[in-house]
Amino acid sequence: MATKAKVVLTDYVWESLDVEKKTLAGLAELVPLQTKKPDEFIAQAADCDALLNTYAGPITGEVMAKMPRCKIIARYGIGVDTIDLDAATRAGIIVTNNPNYCIEEVAEHTLALLLDSARKVAFYDRLVRAGTWAVPPGKPLYRLVGRTLGLIGFGNIARQVAVRAAAFGMKVMYADPFVNAGQFSEPGTKVELNDLLRESDFISVHPPLTPQTRKMVNDEAFSRMKPTAILINCSRGPVVDTDALVRALDAKKIAGCALDTTDPEPLPSPHPLRGRDNVILNPHVAWYSETAMVGLQAGAPNEVRRVLSGEWPVNVVNKAVKGKNRAGL
Repeated sequence: MATKAKVVLTDYVWESLDVEKKTLAGLAELVPLQTKKPDEFIAQAADCDALLNTYAGPITGEVMAKMPRCKIIARYGIGVDTIDLDAATRAGIIVTNNPNYCIEEVAEHTLALLLDSARKVAFYDRLVRAGTWAVPPGKPLYRLVGRTLGLIGFGNIARQVAVRAAAFGMKVMYADPFVNAGQFSEPGTKVELNDLLRESDFISVHPPLTPQTRKMVNDEAFSRMKPTAILINCSRGPVVDTDALVRALDAKKIAGCALDTTDPEPLPSPHPLRGRDNVILNPHVAWYSETAMVGLQAGAPNEVRRVLSGEWPVNVVNKAVKGKNRAGL
């Protein structure tokens, strides 16, 4: 009788593992953990055939070297900034992600933060709860029709944001060195980043987190923005230089921000971003809906099942590993 493969789950944020158990039934033993760092999971993962991963990391080449049997690292989410992809390719480990499970949710949440910033819904709610019924404290307010939304990055999520913003009568522009003008049918005019920063009333960031995009929204970027501009971040916290953001708010270089992701995360208390009327903070919730959770939980285990069954997975991030991986695929 063949020995079952061993699959280690580094961490998870859902209540039941029934999906994982059903997906891997008869093929692998699931070892669920709740860890944050590699030194907390490596003892169990040293002899694993696959690693399921949510947040725990970073998973470096050194960590991979301690998992000589690992054939695949399957992330539940979209971003793979916590995994050294080059090291994984050299080690022959396939890395997968789950790029489509929450596109609509993040696009909707981005628009929700934009609308809240524009109409100051949360501010007025706090005002009324505190016993004040008055319009002037929230002034100025502007209509969205004719206002400009600048999208930094024009990937799957940003393009859905563009569709929704255009439906509100907004002008949409984007800056993305990897997208050609007219490449996609969604609304938006391609511009240079500096032009986007200078002309946008709302700026929403949507690039992946890479060494090149880390802290790309910095002091220089804020100096180019309108003093009435609102910054929105539903991508990755470190894309925005937090200290520079605080300086920009203090100096009134921008009018405010709405952040679903921050750097660090969670945002400590106290923190200079907390308690400001012109700052909206959410606990990295843009990805979530009941529908998205189904897609999130199913994605990574199915990729592991494919690899352990001798199939090439669907959403491979380090495609150069094909033909030279430990799984022999």
